[in-house]
Amino acid sequence: MRWNKTFTMVNCHAEGEVGNVVTGGLIDVPGTTMFEKMMYLEEHGDTLRKICLFEPRGSVNHNVNFILPATDPRAQMGYVIAESTEYVAMSGSNTMCVATVLLETGILPMQEPVTELVLESPAGLIHARCECEDGKVKRVAFTNQPAFVSHLDANVEVPGLGTVKADVAYGGMTYVLVGAEALGFGITPDEAREICEIGQKIKAAAAQQLPFSHPLNPLIKGITNFELTGPLQREEGRLFARNAVVVSPGRCDRSPCGTGTSARLAVLHARGLIGVGQTFIHESITGSRFESRVESRTKVGDVDAVVSVVAGQAWITGISQIGVDPTDRFQSGFTLADTWLEAVDEKLIKTRHSNSD
Repeated sequence: MRWNKTFTMVNCHAEGEVGNVVTGGLIDVPGTTMFEKMMYLEEHGDTLRKICLFEPRGSVNHNVNFILPATDPRAQMGYVIAESTEYVAMSGSNTMCVATVLLETGILPMQEPVTELVLESPAGLIHARCECEDGKVKRVAFTNQPAFVSHLDANVEVPGLGTVKADVAYGGMTYVLVGAEALGFGITPDEAREICEIGQKIKAAAAQQLPFSHPLNPLIKGITNFELTGPLQREEGRLFARNAVVVSPGRCDRSPCGTGTSARLAVLHARGLIGVGQTFIHESITGSRFESRVESRTKVGDVDAVVSVVAGQAWITGISQIGVDPTDRFQSGFTLADTWLEAVDEKLIKTRHSNSD
């Protein structure tokens, strides 16, 4: 075997959403903050993402996390999150996977019954309370960076659909949220393909028609995710709703989506439908669940925002080594539109950046 690149990867999922973690083969990358390191990888080291996520080594429904030394002395470890077509400032399911891998593989010491972690994501510091028993992380509750609403009840003109009423909110990624009932969906597994096709159309239209700018970091992307929201209900005295998040290039998040949950909490709070401390159960299209709440109110610049706590569980499914043979015709992988909806090439991320400026 004569690989010229080798990475150790711990395979992991959080409530169904794959968030693999690269624990070896990448020492560090330039940057004085984790956001700068993310930008460096995106602009100069994107081959790493493609090797891990593109076929034949990866899959459209995989994410990957690169463990890096923290730049903030308050954090024990840093991580950069890479998804199918973009690098993101924050991801809840990926954070659960990172925390679980760090503790269950012994990279960071586990304390039972609770281990408190401070992790540095590109969005900022993330506090994670990990409940542990017999060497297993049984629950990760992370305190997210603030979430806020950019648009409420905005009209979006969507080709083939007409006028769609939507909200836009940031929860670590930027989402356009649309009610499932208005589009005739029950958010069931058999609807997944149609949800993705319609979600991609609404997402593209909203990104063009609804301007978004993060008050503190203009480099954070605009709308890149679509969230289909089920009706709000009460279940055993707690608020409950289903959802389906469509991740680019057009597939459903298998988990309830952590940043999508934070974005939805910001919308619910802005509408007066949920108060501080009130529990909200978010269920995915696969039936998996996150438990969440609005922890407190705050501001991001001059914008009203909420701090959310989202909790779920992750499971390690394997440990593998990823390598590239110098004679392999697919050095950095490939994509096909049969499963990716659109063929993805090196121009895609730059296009998404220019569309969000």
